[in-house]
Amino acid sequence: LITDVFRFVAAEGLPFNPISVSGYHMREAGATAVQEIAFTFANAIEYLDRAVAAGIAVDDIAPRISFFFAAHNDLLEEAAKFRAARRLWARIVRERFGGDDQSCRLRFHTQTGGSTLTAQQPLNNVVRVAIQALAAVLGGTQSLHTNSYDEALSLPTESAARLALRTQQILAYETGVAQTVDPLAGSYYLESLTDTLEREARQLLDHVAKLGGAARAIETGYFQRAIGQVA
Repeated sequence: LITDVFRFVAAEGLPFNPISVSGYHMREAGATAVQEIAFTFANAIEYLDRAVAAGIAVDDIAPRISFFFAAHNDLLEEAAKFRAARRLWARIVRERFGGDDQSCRLRFHTQTGGSTLTAQQPLNNVVRVAIQALAAVLGGTQSLHTNSYDEALSLPTESAARLALRTQQILAYETGVAQTVDPLAGSYYLESLTDTLEREARQLLDHVAKLGGAARAIETGYFQRAIGQVA
């Protein structure tokens, strides 16, 4: 079915994205930053492999795929994770599929981590959400969802939802962090951490490939077991 959708979008030149490949649910289940990158990209590779096998040119479909990641509390690791993911995806699409520059772009949405929010002292969640949102912006997200501080207790109240929105607006218009592309570039620690996350994610991707790819890894329960062990 998804291959049929890919083919239809490519043939008609339709300006919409047929799929958003999500790592958010895996991170929320307890996956590490490395697993979030690797397992998300393993799924994306599976989609592209099947589309190409069906006769769809990679440059017709890869630019129409978007991604969905989580942002958790470790500010520097999360920012490095997004930087590593952008670089790794570009290399995957170029090396494996021969995609052009447009196909190599990692377009992604980020949501702050629901599993990090506590029902006890819920106002502390305001700080958590702000730090997570900052990490996403520093890492280059194109789209952002900030959770409300009371989501561990109930559906968001109107005042909590408004504060979540204001958190984004303060970051966007009062801090200056959105005015610079890759503002953390050049930091020794950030560059080293980015390299480490990319290297470890690629190693995990290679392991999934040896298992037969993402579909096989899901069928055999590998993803679930691996996430459960670290969770």
